[in-house]
Amino acid sequence: MNNIFTKDWFYNLDSQLREMGLDSDDKSFDEIKDILAKPKKLSSEDFASAVAYVILAAGFSQKTAKKYHRIIMDKIRENSCIEDLLKIFNNKSKINSIMQVWNNRARFCEDFYKCKSSDEKIKYLKTLPHIGKITANHLARNLGVDVVKYDIWIQRLGVLYSGDKNLALLINNGNLNPKIKSVCDSMFNDLVKETGLPRGYIDVVLWKSAQNHLIKGL
Repeated sequence: MNNIFTKDWFYNLDSQLREMGLDSDDKSFDEIKDILAKPKKLSSEDFASAVAYVILAAGFSQKTAKKYHRIIMDKIRENSCIEDLLKIFNNKSKINSIMQVWNNRARFCEDFYKCKSSDEKIKYLKTLPHIGKITANHLARNLGVDVVKYDIWIQRLGVLYSGDKNLALLINNGNLNPKIKSVCDSMFNDLVKETGLPRGYIDVVLWKSAQNHLIKGL
């Protein structure tokens, strides 16, 4: 096990991101922490907006996703048609999916909040348009479910934590390997004990730190 994964190390990463103005995903770090500590039931419009953000963020930088998310949601609320939205963001699959979510927002939102456990909620989110295994966890976290998004950066961190470089051969962003998941979960369990913070919050800080090359050895 790599012994750099300490409370001081984590808080130093958190501090660096804040100083760099990188303390956000869809929402600010502090908002994410509050949502995970005290999840709130969203309106159907806010629920659809959260889904739309994650759809846009998949495969794009956060900066790009936030830019287009704001513009697209404003246009949707003005009852713009799909053709108009495609002039702004020319990805037919994503725009169609966002519109499908928006048009069915009341049902999707209601069905999500009927789910009792975190596992049930994640399973349900996977059924939404353009939401897959990784993005379902991302969306769940943004909705207040204390879960981890096992993306490529977190998988690399899990390997670094394990100290077993051979595990890097098992990293797969499309199909999470059980051994990779196991070392990632051990990493999060240790950091939860060290910091007392929700694993969803630890996840977003580690993800952003890795993405911005603040962690050596990845």
